[in-house]
Amino acid sequence: QVQLVESGGGLVQPGGSLRLSCAASGRIFRVNTMRWYRQAPGKERELVATITDSGIPNVSDSVKGRFTISRDNAKNTVYLQMNSLKPEDSTVYYCNADIRTSYFSVNFGYWGQGTQVTVSS
Repeated sequence: QVQLVESGGGLVQPGGSLRLSCAASGRIFRVNTMRWYRQAPGKERELVATITDSGIPNVSDSVKGRFTISRDNAKNTVYLQMNSLKPEDSTVYYCNADIRTSYFSVNFGYWGQGTQVTVSS
């Protein structure tokens, strides 16, 4: 029932910017922590950024100073603003969220389908 729908990926030149969006929909009681991961073929999945339900953000050292995570709780949406993009940022980015579907349920981790980001001249 719960879905995470991502948008905003695409092709951008080095030094450019993209903003990824991920909206949760379906039977939702509460959206808690939301995260962005990325994973290149043959590589381990890397946690890029996380944000709590109250809006406390953290980003990984590899993107600190360039990427910013934020959320709009009214829209159940998390954003990843990516600036000063480098070719090594090119990979598939995945949205993840801890969601309760009812008052009686516990958190369950949901994943988006992934969106491709390509940084190339």
